[in-house]
Parts: sequence; C-alpha cells; structure tokens
Amino acid sequence: QVQLVESGGGLVQDGGSLRLSCAASGRIFSAYAMGWFRQAPGKEREFVARIGYSGDHTYYTDSVKGRFTISRDNAKNTVYLQMNSLKPEDTAVYYCAADIRFATGRVLRVQSDHYEYWGQGTQVTVSS
Repeated sequence: QVQLVESGGGLVQDGGSLRLSCAASGRIFSAYAMGWFRQAPGKEREFVARIGYSGDHTYYTDSVKGRFTISRDNAKNTVYLQMNSLKPEDTAVYYCAADIRFATGRVLRVQSDHYEYWGQGTQVTVSS
C-alpha cells in the first residue's frame, strides 16, 4: 500500500507560480515512478507529468512543457510539481499518483489506470 498526500495548492494570479508537494508513505518511495494529473470542472482527468524512480527521467504533456517541472526527493519521500507562468486554463484539482508496476521514467505511461495509488487532490485556481 502507498498513501499519498498533496499540498501546496491555492489561488494565484495569471502568470504566477505555485509548488505542489506530494508526500508518500508505505512502500519504499525510491522503488516506483510518480505522476501528476489534473481534473478541471466538467472535464476528464488528464496527465500532466511523470518522473521515474531515480528522478533522472521525466515526461510532460505538451501544454505544460517549459512551464512545469516535476522533481522528487527520495530522502524525503516527496515528489514536487513546480508550476510557473500559470494560466487560467491550468485551473484544476491536481492529483499525484504512484506507478508501482513500472518504476522507470523511460516508459511512457500517461493513462490514469497506469497508476495504482492516488492522493486526495489539491485545488489550484488561476485568476485572470
């Protein structure tokens, strides 16, 4: 079992920045990959970013490339999502998720069902 708890969401103006954190407990954190997803009102959950177990392989959806950075600190059992140049269309509930089956970041896994464990989500609202 893996327990995930997100934090760091909030209200920010267009062009602002936020850093989300996701603290993990349960299984050995350095043994699995992590992802961030988001869900806007009335829309399906969508993939945002993924990082492999060691942190040296990352992948982003096109709409956040160059603005968002995923990272992890295995000593702190925490994954981060640094979000810069935020736009109103980034408004959503953000979820972190754990991929136990494929720990490497080299594998492209962007579907929700690729991830076995999920946090409760944290709201990010970007005002125009």
